[in-house]
Amino acid sequence: MRRCDGEVGGVILLALLASVAWANPTSAQRWPSWADDAFSTGRGRLERRRDFDGGARQEPQPSPERGSSATASGGDVRDGGPRPEIQPVAPATVAFEHDFPANSIVIDTGARALYYVLPDKRAYRYAISVGREGFNWTGTERISRKQAWPDWYPPAEMRERDAKLPEKMTGGLKNPLGAMALYLGDTLYRIHGTNDVKSIGQAQSSGCFRMLNAQVLHLASLAEIGTAVSVVAGLPARQEVSRAPEPPVAADSKAQPSSASTAPPPSSAAAPLPDYHSLRNYALERR
Repeated sequence: MRRCDGEVGGVILLALLASVAWANPTSAQRWPSWADDAFSTGRGRLERRRDFDGGARQEPQPSPERGSSATASGGDVRDGGPRPEIQPVAPATVAFEHDFPANSIVIDTGARALYYVLPDKRAYRYAISVGREGFNWTGTERISRKQAWPDWYPPAEMRERDAKLPEKMTGGLKNPLGAMALYLGDTLYRIHGTNDVKSIGQAQSSGCFRMLNAQVLHLASLAEIGTAVSVVAGLPARQEVSRAPEPPVAADSKAQPSSASTAPPPSSAAAPLPDYHSLRNYALERR
């Protein structure tokens, strides 16, 4: 009997609440969520489920990839990776008989070579990668800055060509600028390192000059701020030492060769062949 009284009381309370809700026009538009929970009508669970069907709620933004963080402009900043200790490695020295001052840098884009000119008509020769077609250039600049493990800021036009590029990448082994960058004047061009060994000797860059990390560190140890950098399409060929002309032959020296020089070689020791008559007589005798 008590259970029935409880059920009756619940119905009466529910009726009173409904009359209050319908009396208030604003409240009548939506059943109170706390009433759903109290009376287990299931309506509250249905309303919450509607949010997953495209309601007005704000969708959660995807978290940035590991090693990157979103910027206010919508791009990202990526981690360039570790920065190990790399020992400089000197390249071979070669003869360099050209009219460029000592302690300057000469870049021969045609030969894919960079020279650091030494005082004794010699130079260090570094293998490099140069700008691809449409991005190569010539001229003279000076080193304006040196930066170890530089950050990389891809230009806007580069990011337009490749939407996967970040707005910034911090210095590190994954950074395409490598372990060192030598900035050329106030341009966007640099002499910088790279881990892409296969690109050395190729025309693949956007106008910069790539070197192996160990060799760009060696170059940076020699080249100071203000060092002149001459970029040429090709160095002139070295002038070869001409050979001395042969003396003319006098007309009277064209004598006939001596008999000693024209003497036939000595005859062999073999017996002479028989003549025709001997062979004929031998054949007749055999008949």
